[in-house]
Amino acid sequence: MNDSAHHSPRALAAAFESQTRVIAVKNIIPLKAFDKEIKQSRRYHQIRASFDAIGFVEYPVVVPNPSDSETYFLLDGLLRLHVLQDRKITEVECLVATDEEAYTYNKHVNRLAPVQEHHMIVRAVSRGVSMERISQALDLEPVSVRRRIRLLDGICPEVARLLEDKHCPLVIFELIKHMTPPRQTEAAELMVGQSNYTVVFARALLAATPPDQLTPARMTKSVLSNVTREDIARLERELATTQQRTRSVEEGYGIDNLTLTVTKTYLAKLLRNSPISAWLGKNRPDFLAEFQSIAEISSLNVANPIAGSITGMKPTSKRAVHRQPLA
Repeated sequence: MNDSAHHSPRALAAAFESQTRVIAVKNIIPLKAFDKEIKQSRRYHQIRASFDAIGFVEYPVVVPNPSDSETYFLLDGLLRLHVLQDRKITEVECLVATDEEAYTYNKHVNRLAPVQEHHMIVRAVSRGVSMERISQALDLEPVSVRRRIRLLDGICPEVARLLEDKHCPLVIFELIKHMTPPRQTEAAELMVGQSNYTVVFARALLAATPPDQLTPARMTKSVLSNVTREDIARLERELATTQQRTRSVEEGYGIDNLTLTVTKTYLAKLLRNSPISAWLGKNRPDFLAEFQSIAEISSLNVANPIAGSITGMKPTSKRAVHRQPLA
């Protein structure tokens, strides 16, 4: 019998304390410099509006300061901390981590894509949540909430599946609705294959769509008022030039990517050291911000741009090195 059969499973250490703690906001020390301009960002206003409507969805994550039992280092929740300060709130319930590293929380962060947001809002409405409450929680106008509810109206299931986790503007779905289902799928595959989810690209695809692949009932002249055949030809020339430049970049991509990976890993290791992060935040906040920007680089993709006619092109080969997000 194998001796390993008698070995008990190795116990895994818990990442958090089993109970949350109520901590004074003034005793929480952020490890990341706060850019005042971020208070003007859409994300900050959404977090603040959500807090006012329903409170925090996630607790801030802290770790005890080994040199001061009264204070804690903030591992995750910088914007939430500043919302609390803006609202003059003195205490907050926190998750207390057992390891002094902020890498994990940033590595596995996920942002809702438009299709995922659509499903979330539709489910909330089906469970009786009022439109006004959803508007307040998401910091959106009621008309914007209704627009998200109708996001997939006229979109074929294949397109919804292709774009379900893609971060693309809502306007793209409005443009795709003017195409027939087969053309919708083709356009979505082109966007996914080229990792291009810009409104300009979607408009170009719509303008290049043959009349028999458009939906007459939904088609209006204003949709294509800003796109001409000359625009399409110019776009094709620019894409061909970009493809040539991409080939030259790919030649040095391997070495540059290796250098970046080593640098990023080393900086991430340094920033996981709380005393180093705290010293940088106090004495060299500008350095800390730049180090964090490098450590938070999530991926480095090199893809061949679009080649050939927009109406008949196929996704070109793509060479990419993916990494887990650190943001």
